[in-house]
Amino acid sequence: MSSHRVKKNKLKKVAIFDIDGTIFRSSLLIELVEALIQEKIFSPRIRKIYLNQYYSWLNRKGLYSDYIEAVIEAFEKNIKGAPYARIQTISKKVIAVHKDRVYCYTRDLVKKLKADDYYLLAISHSPLIIVESFVKELGFNKVYGRMFEFDKSNKFTEKVLYKELIDDKSKILTRVLKKEKLSLKKSVGVGDTDSDISFLKMVDHPICFNPNQKLYRYAKRKGWEIVVERKDVIYKI
Repeated sequence: MSSHRVKKNKLKKVAIFDIDGTIFRSSLLIELVEALIQEKIFSPRIRKIYLNQYYSWLNRKGLYSDYIEAVIEAFEKNIKGAPYARIQTISKKVIAVHKDRVYCYTRDLVKKLKADDYYLLAISHSPLIIVESFVKELGFNKVYGRMFEFDKSNKFTEKVLYKELIDDKSKILTRVLKKEKLSLKKSVGVGDTDSDISFLKMVDHPICFNPNQKLYRYAKRKGWEIVVERKDVIYKI
């Protein structure tokens, strides 16, 4: 009677990236909101919701996170009734203009990891309708972003779907690991704010890229790699 060993399927390595401020050199949500104002989907008056926070951050008197939260509020309060197809078209226009507005370090890291056969996962708090167009250009395998319900006539409601999931990136990573049969061995994670800590704690190689103060302090305590890109120079701390 002959015997043979059964080979186990090797689990694929995974790399997880935040998008805004990590790969994209701004916020996809901000660019989308401004485009929606220009296209007269949103009224210019909605800028009142976030302009104070924007100037406060610009003058280094307030937090960038407060500014982004105000932009999210402006989007969520005004998206109701907007036709899905129109928003999708505008999103693609935004990406066509801004697709190359990326950081060199993370752009090159994505290429390297893809060449090394990593499963590339993007997780963003920007609307999925624009994030998916952006990461498609970069070759990601899967993307998660903020999803909004739309009605029978394909118009958006103000309801955010799976909000509890998208607000905790570690839950998304856990879900994808199981669903796609991925391994955390030699895994890589890249984020820029403290909202990324939940998934950075899970990976073998966390990278804090251009971190905000909260993430920087946490990374220093944990001994995580810190990378800063300024102009055409990349610093590793």
